Amino acid sequence: MGCADRRGGIFLDNKTTLIMFEVECLAIQASSSASFSNRMRFSMKPITLLLALSLVAVTTTLHAAEPVGMRKISVVTQDYPRPLAVTVWYPSKGDGQPTALAADKIFQGTTSNAGATIRDGRFPLILMSHGSGSRAEGMSWIGVELAKAGYIVAAPNHPGTTSGDSTPAATPKIWERAQDMSVIITALSNNKSWQSSIDQKRIGILGFSLGGSTALELAGTRPDLDGFIRYCDESQPGALDCSWFRGGRGYADGAFVKVEPFNLREVDRRLFEQSNEDPRIKTVIAVDPGLGTLMKPESIKAVDVPVTIINLGSEGTVPLAVEAEQLAKDLPGATFHRVDDSDHYSFLPVCQPDAPAFLKSFGETDPICEETARPRADIHEELSRLIIDAFERDLKPGN
Repeated sequence: MGCADRRGGIFLDNKTTLIMFEVECLAIQASSSASFSNRMRFSMKPITLLLALSLVAVTTTLHAAEPVGMRKISVVTQDYPRPLAVTVWYPSKGDGQPTALAADKIFQGTTSNAGATIRDGRFPLILMSHGSGSRAEGMSWIGVELAKAGYIVAAPNHPGTTSGDSTPAATPKIWERAQDMSVIITALSNNKSWQSSIDQKRIGILGFSLGGSTALELAGTRPDLDGFIRYCDESQPGALDCSWFRGGRGYADGAFVKVEPFNLREVDRRLFEQSNEDPRIKTVIAVDPGLGTLMKPESIKAVDVPVTIINLGSEGTVPLAVEAEQLAKDLPGATFHRVDDSDHYSFLPVCQPDAPAFLKSFGETDPICEETARPRADIHEELSRLIIDAFERDLKPGN
C-alpha cells in the first residue's frame, strides 16, 4: 500500500520512508505496534450537517501569531489497511504560517502555525479521538490548548466514521478506531522527525462521544454486544443513536448515499468484544463517552490506568447514550466531572454568528449551534482546565 497526499498525485511505495510535502507522509511497519489481537445518536450516529460541511471547510491564513505548531501528516503501512489522515499540534518556536484550521460557515477556526519548527525538548504525547461523523479539526480548539500547555497532540480522521465518510455498518467497529490510535503511537514513536520530541513513557488519550468509547477501550474496557443490541431493541423510535443504524443512509466521498439498514446482530462479536488495550496508554480522558453503560463489568474492574470521565450537562439532563457517572464510580480510582449548563454539542467548536440561521436553511434540526445557559467559549474554558489539569496530574514526570 502506498502513501498519498489526500489531493492525490504523490505516492510512496517504500514503507519506511518519510516524505515532507504539503501533507507530510509517514509510512511505517505496523508489526512493531502493540498486538492488534490483544489489542448512540450522540455516540453512534453522525451529525449530518457536519458531514456535508466538511466539503466547504477552508484553511484561512491569518496575521496573528500563535506559539503552537500544526502539521498535517498521513500514516500508511503495508501491514495496516486504513490510511490515516492525522493532524498534529505541538509546542513550536513561533515560526511557520499562522493559520485558522477548518474555519467554515458553521464553525470558527482555531489559530496555529502551519509547518512551524517544534520546540526543543521531550513532550508527552496526547492522542485525540473525535465523535461519530466529526473530524480531527473539530477538536482543534482543545488540541491548541494542550499544545500550549506543553503536549504533542495527534488526532486522526477515523475512516468510516468521519466527515463525508460515515456509514451505519462502519460505526460499531470501534476496534478499528482503537487500532488507528495504536498505529499512530508506533508511527510517531519510530519516525526520526518526531521520536526525539516524544516522551514515550508519557502517553495519554482524550476522546469525545464515540471517541470516548475508543479511549476507554485502549484502557482495557470491552463493550457488551448483547447489551448494545438490547439497548437499541428497547429504545424509543426517536432514539437517534439507534435510528442511525435503521435509517438507510450514509456518506461516501462527501456525498449522501443510500445504504441498507444495518442490524447490530451482524456485528462481528469476537472483534466487537475483544480487548484493544494498549499498555503504552498511561491515562484516559473520556468526554460524554458512548457505550458507557454497556461495558463488561469485569473489564471495567480490571482497568489499571487513571481515567477521568466528563459529562456535559447538568444532573438529570445527560442523555442515556452518553451517561457515564455510574461508569466513573465503577472504574477503579476514576475521577468524574459534570459541566453544568452545557450539552453534548458544547464540545463542538464555537459557532459563527450566522450559523444557526445557516443550519436552519439546510433543514438541520439538531441544536448544533444553539447556545445553552452559558456561552460555548465559556464551556470550553472550563473543559480546557479540567482536561489539562487531569493530564498534568497523571503524566507528571516520574508519576
